[in-house]
Amino acid sequence: MIPDSATLRRECESEGVAFPGSLFSPYRVEVSGENASRMAQIVKTIERVAALEAYRESVLQWAPPIARYDPGTHGVFFGYDFHIGKQGPKLIEINTNAGGGYLNVLLARAWGMQTKAEDAFFDMFMNEWKLKKGNTLPERIAIVDDDCESQFLYPEFRLFKKLFEKRGLAAVIANAKDLEYRNGFLFYEEARIDLVYNRLTDFSLELEAHSVLREAYLSGAVVLTPHPRAHALYADKRNLSVLTDRQCLSDFGLDEETADILLQGIAKTRIVKKENAEALWHERRQLFFKPGSGYGAKAVYRGEKLTKRVWGEILEGPYVSQEYVPAMEFEADGRIFKYDYRNFSYHGEVQLLAARLYQGQTTNFRTEGGGFAPVAVIP
Repeated sequence: MIPDSATLRRECESEGVAFPGSLFSPYRVEVSGENASRMAQIVKTIERVAALEAYRESVLQWAPPIARYDPGTHGVFFGYDFHIGKQGPKLIEINTNAGGGYLNVLLARAWGMQTKAEDAFFDMFMNEWKLKKGNTLPERIAIVDDDCESQFLYPEFRLFKKLFEKRGLAAVIANAKDLEYRNGFLFYEEARIDLVYNRLTDFSLELEAHSVLREAYLSGAVVLTPHPRAHALYADKRNLSVLTDRQCLSDFGLDEETADILLQGIAKTRIVKKENAEALWHERRQLFFKPGSGYGAKAVYRGEKLTKRVWGEILEGPYVSQEYVPAMEFEADGRIFKYDYRNFSYHGEVQLLAARLYQGQTTNFRTEGGGFAPVAVIP
């Protein structure tokens, strides 16, 4: 049964946040148990490969210098986004600060679906802390972004603040520019911050407004999660060119069975270079082109719609070409929606499966009737 907006509104208000109606679709989608398991297998396999030193050295070659610093933690809220084609699930991209996880907990509740994701989310943050600081608890957590209250997912910041407070931890929502680093500690409004839930999209902390957070992170004064190294190891789209190159996988020492899971489960990706430009231009109708370190579907182009002017910009790079795997389609109330599956995961374990419904070229939250949707796994 489709929950009405009043049910969703009550779920939000019960958690003390405003109802972000445009983020929620009124529809539910399904996935077969086989495809859900296959996606989970691909996620787990990628995490195994990403732990290999040979893989890390390969992808860090195009990463910013800050990614060489290893803080000893993994990073929270990885989002593995999939389309499902004729041959099964295909990973399209990986995000290391995937938003919407907690909002999808509320959405599942409104549909009467059982989920333990809320506990898993809290435990994930505590594990990040313990990896760095041992068997203690942080006293205060800051959820950090730029101009937080204007952020599209600000209601989710409020949800996480309440989650931490319900578990006995102090929590604040802070703009990065308002942080202070002194005497070896990070502060916000005279209160010391132990752990930062990082929602910034400046993944390398290069902007001046983030210099304080950068200094505290590199000094080990604060546990920052997710962090620049996580983004470099997982979310840079150029990394998918390594994970879909059989020779690279062989060089890493992977057996054929493991390599096949990746080659069959990830959309074929290549780095755009002047040396392969002519071939890619001829193949463009079967390709998507994405900026290597981009996010949020910005500057993403469907190959069949490319102009020569845009192609010239792509060649300036860094860009990747990716095998075009059409989004799934869902019909409701006489309208056709596209959708993808987002697997929220930690350390290779899927915590929550959600979908994003939309119309247009790429996912967005501007489509009436679109937004996050719960996923029912069908045996």
